[in-house]
This record gives sequence, structure tokens and C-alpha cells, in this order.
Amino acid sequence: MAPASKIASTLSDANFSSNRTNMTSDLHRTPRGTADILPDDQPYWDWIRDTAREVTRRFDYRRIDTPVFEGTSVFVRTVGEGTDIVEKEMYTFLDRGDDQLTLRPEGTAPVCRAYLQHGMHSLPQPVRMFYIAPIFRYERPQAGRYRQHWQFGVEAIGDPNPEVDAETIHLLWSFLAELGLQDLSLRLNSIGDTVCRPAYLDALRAHYQPRLGEVCDDCRVRYEKNPLRLLDCKQGRCQSAIADAPQISGLLCDACAEHFAGVRSILELWEIPYEIAPRLVRGLDYYTRTVFEIHPAVERSQTALGAGGRYDGLIERLGGRPTPGVGFGSGIERMILNLKEAGIEPPGVARPDVFIVYLGEQAQRKALGLAAELRANGLSVLAPTGSRSLRAQFRAADTSGAPTAIVLGDDELKRGEATVRDLKTGDQSSIPMDRIVDALSVSSQS
Repeated sequence: MAPASKIASTLSDANFSSNRTNMTSDLHRTPRGTADILPDDQPYWDWIRDTAREVTRRFDYRRIDTPVFEGTSVFVRTVGEGTDIVEKEMYTFLDRGDDQLTLRPEGTAPVCRAYLQHGMHSLPQPVRMFYIAPIFRYERPQAGRYRQHWQFGVEAIGDPNPEVDAETIHLLWSFLAELGLQDLSLRLNSIGDTVCRPAYLDALRAHYQPRLGEVCDDCRVRYEKNPLRLLDCKQGRCQSAIADAPQISGLLCDACAEHFAGVRSILELWEIPYEIAPRLVRGLDYYTRTVFEIHPAVERSQTALGAGGRYDGLIERLGGRPTPGVGFGSGIERMILNLKEAGIEPPGVARPDVFIVYLGEQAQRKALGLAAELRANGLSVLAPTGSRSLRAQFRAADTSGAPTAIVLGDDELKRGEATVRDLKTGDQSSIPMDRIVDALSVSSQS
């Protein structure tokens, strides 16, 4: 990172006067791979957050917030040195104390670090937690994928049983259904554990060894460092090798096979449809046994609405005792993209309760006082500023979506009344000024 004095010098030397009209220059735009969340989109975000909080409440998950950055070793030791995240995508920097820190590239490892640091092993297990947090990865931006994106995720730590895997999947399935997303597909696999996976990795290497000249450069690195990730490659030249690759299902040990059968049995009990995806592996080193993804009806290059799995060895990598865990992450921007494509809008978008229209300086002062009084009584109030015409004010009132307008002018002030107009029907009536707050407060509650 450049020192502050260097940054200040660079900015002071910039020729702002010659570039004042060029508001599209890089200096005045969001960094590549990021996006502003504008007011028109905020109802989607509020709805998704509210739905996440409600669904996690039903499953008895409680919120946790961890710092936006962690010590780099938290991710190197858990995500894995052979992964794209660690080798290509992490935002890592030295702070002024020469500590190496990394902006959070995924949500599970920080929650597990907090579980260890705060002694949550002493609580009733599993400890069920959820988070809504920004995630940072340096990768090629595309629809539904950003270098800073927001994620809703859950973690259930401390229980090895398949019921917890199925419960986690059920929570994600319920959350997406609550938002109105339909025709979803759940893809499910088991990638074994430290007992049975080594034999599968040997079989995978044997399959790929004669094909190393055909696959991409990244896959040649994966072959050496992280062969399971060979099955997750998206390069076209590698797809034939993936299609012919051996499947792990025939090599699962008895314990993993029994666990996977238990997960499937519970999903069937809950009537959650699924398909076995034998080459689904996920992109992080810490996964064991169950892995899953949920996709929308219309698929594209980046389609998964949520994905996760079991990570029984992760906390041990952080220095703790062997502790089972399972969870998922779900990208909020990708959810909003799918909601919009499906024509699903947030319910009950907030609109002002009252729009005050006035004519004349005295009426304006009365309008300002009335607006403050109505707001103090819990109403949302809009009033135009300056000296706009009545027509312009009523046009603004219609645009605002407010159901009611209060009209103040010389005649109303003389009578000590205000005209209240229903902006949907056009009906209007006169109400004494000393009763208008109570009348509108009652009306807004009915």
C-alpha cells in the first residue's frame, strides 16, 4: 500500500481543472468489480436480509459478525494453498504494524476462528450461527459475480450427524422458497474423508496423468497440489477429461457411505428433491463428505444460488480439537439478479404516508411545522421546497406514491383548516388544524 504522503501528493498534482466535465473518468467510478447499491434496489436488500433473519430464527440460528479482515494464515491454513482463492484471489496487505492481513474471501473460516477463540465448544452443540457480510475476491467480474459481494451464510459447528447436513440444506431451500424462487434444483455429492479420499485421489491422478498435455495450465498445477479441484475446472479443453474421470461413490468408506445415505434419507422425508452430482467437489480444501449446490431454473455461467457442505477438519487446521461442522454461503447480488429475471418484486415497498402541498410563504411555514409534528407521531412526510407551482407539487405528490396529500393555502389558514385529499380517488375533506395529526395517525394505522 502506498504511504499517505505519496497518495496526497499524487492527488494534489492531478489536473482537476482540466477534467471537471469528464465525470466518467476512472477517478470518479466505482472500482472494477464493485457496485453501488442504489436506493431503488434497497428494497430487495432489505427483503432478503429480513427473510434471512426470519428463516434462521425458525431454525434457531443466531447472528455472528466477524471483522472484515483476518490474519492471512486463517485462510491459507483452511482454504488451502492450492486453491484459486489463496493463490490468485485474496486481497492481502501489510498494515502499519507489519501484520499480514487479508480481506475476508469467504465466510466459514472466520466463524470457525471465532468459535475457537471464544470457547464455544463449551456451549450446547451444535452451535448454530448465521452471518450477512461482504466478501472480497479478485476475480474476473461478470453478471452475478463481483470482487466485493455480499453473502448470507450459516454454520452449524459441533455435530457430526447427517441430520445437521440435511437441516442446513433445508434452511437454504426454505430461504430461497420464501423469496418466491421456484423450479430450483439441489445437487448433492459426498467427497469422502481422510479415510477413503486418498484412494480416490490416486485414481484421479492415474486418470489425468496421460492427459496432462491436453489440460489447461491451472489443471497441471492442481494435479500436483489439489487434484480434487481438477473436477471443478470450467475450461473447455478440460471437460472431456472431467467427463471420463472416475467417480468417488464406489470408493467411499462404510462410514461416509452411511452418512451420505442418512442425508439423502432425511431430504426424502422432507420431500426436498435432489440429484446426485458425482463430480461436484466445491472449490475449497476444507470440505469433507457432504457437498451441495442449489441452482435456479435458468442456468448461466454463474448460477448457484447457494452452496456449501461439511468441513469436519477445518477447526483442527486452525489449531483446535477435531470438531465437525457444516454450512453454506449464498450470494445476495446473484439472488437479486434471479429475482428480477423472474419478475419477483419485494413486497410492500415503503412509500411516504403524506405529501404536503402549500401555496404562499405563510402556508410554507405552517407546512414545515406540520411536517415536523406528523413525523414526531411516526408518519413519513414529504413536502416540496422553494416556491413551486401547485401543479408541480401535485405531480411530485403523485410520483412519490403517497396515498394522502395535505393542501395548505391562504383560504385554509384563514379557516384554521387543512384540505386532505385522497390521491387515489381524488376525494377530499377539510379537517381542523388541531385535529389533523390525530386524524392522519389513525388513518395510517387502519
